[in-house]
Amino acid sequence: MISRVVPVVAAAAFVAIAAPRALAIPQFQAEFVKKYVNEHEDKEFPALAKKAKCNICHQGKKSKKNFNQYGAELHKLLDRKKDKENKEKINKALETVGKMHSDPTERGKEAEGKDKKSPTFAALIAAGKLPGGPLEKVLEEPKKDESKEGESEKKDADGA
Repeated sequence: MISRVVPVVAAAAFVAIAAPRALAIPQFQAEFVKKYVNEHEDKEFPALAKKAKCNICHQGKKSKKNFNQYGAELHKLLDRKKDKENKEKINKALETVGKMHSDPTERGKEAEGKDKKSPTFAALIAAGKLPGGPLEKVLEEPKKDESKEGESEKKDADGA
């Protein structure tokens, strides 16, 4: 009996450990670190980025399907399966999203002609701030209406 239980418990433990990281793509994070963290002028920013880990792009800790504003924009440009080995595409996406304004009302067609006052994501990073918001905020679980923001925007862009 015990010989049957041990493999089941071991498999369950492995799934429990691996599952929360399923959508956090190490290659995306590695390219972010190379581009923005390693040579950052603010010596405290690498420690902040290390604390944030997956929350540089994701919102909350319960589900990696939840994205903060920065992550939602990257999610529109990158496919986690197809693009994870494409460093050129990852860097192009980082560059494109870096130029976007952090206030979502100042992005896209609806923002044309507006006086854009919010800093870009790249400007926030240069100032030593996380692009998705303060650490305390990105660690908070999203409200129900925000929880699938990145997923629904990706589906809209894919026509699904």
